Amino acid sequence: MCENRFGCIVDEIVALIHSMGLTMLKVLPVLLVLGIVFAVLTYLSPCNPGKPWWRKRDLVTDLTYWFFIPLVARYFRLGLLTLGAAWLFGVTTSEGLVAFFDDGFGPLAQFPLWVQAGIFLVAQDFMMYWIHRGFHRSAMWPYHAIHHSSEDLDWISASRFHPVNIFLGSVLTDVVLLLAGVSPKALVLLGPFSIAHSAFVHANLNWTLGPFKYVLAGPVFHRWHHTAAESGGEKNFASTFPVLDLIFGTFYMPKDKVPDSYGVSDPIPQSFGEQMLYPFRRQPGGSEVRNVVARPELPTSGPVPQQNQ
Repeated sequence: MCENRFGCIVDEIVALIHSMGLTMLKVLPVLLVLGIVFAVLTYLSPCNPGKPWWRKRDLVTDLTYWFFIPLVARYFRLGLLTLGAAWLFGVTTSEGLVAFFDDGFGPLAQFPLWVQAGIFLVAQDFMMYWIHRGFHRSAMWPYHAIHHSSEDLDWISASRFHPVNIFLGSVLTDVVLLLAGVSPKALVLLGPFSIAHSAFVHANLNWTLGPFKYVLAGPVFHRWHHTAAESGGEKNFASTFPVLDLIFGTFYMPKDKVPDSYGVSDPIPQSFGEQMLYPFRRQPGGSEVRNVVARPELPTSGPVPQQNQ
């Protein structure tokens, strides 16, 4: 127990800093392994020959995102789970929260963990498909344009997301499914796959995955999404399962051709700090509006879930 309020505050700050430090330290071995693996693979099978990933423009900015985004995602997720548990289920203590979510709850928690992980992966990808399309609309595009701003697209670009994009994307879908009863252990089980696959689809590889291109998103599939709007930038919205794009009419992978140009027309600054502020500095008639004109609203193909993105 703390002897006084000031001491309690200091202890909480120290604990928070310690927790943040541990989270950031976990990124180092991940970066090392991914850097080595993709250095070898892109040397053997590059999609776009050129300089290696460690010589790309904005490398420092991308590295900053790799350390920053896990912190944002973690504390956003914890905050939303706390609020959701208190509002929906009356759980108001940290001990109660841990006990409540430890193994999941309700009907979903009765399934084996691998089944819960499968349900989570499919349901999350469906939700994120539509959220992703929402971020390509004019109102939300400035937040998502940060992710598309990398002109030297490579695996290291995978974490370049504005916090608003992360909050309304993966964090929100995580919380919805956890509040539905999926065990947090399913997230832990899927964690390595999610990180590796996100880096994989952004990697400079010429892999189309052949007949499996509809089953799992691959590098060429996703790299088309990072091209200009008229080329493929308004296609291939699925994060994991391209069959969603096939069903809703947004699948795009021309035969015997690979993308070769990436980025956006928006004059997005290169530094991390300026990119954080960029969406809030929009001016009527500014360049970001002209870019939205170049990215027209997609016609609806199939029923659109009611969402507020």
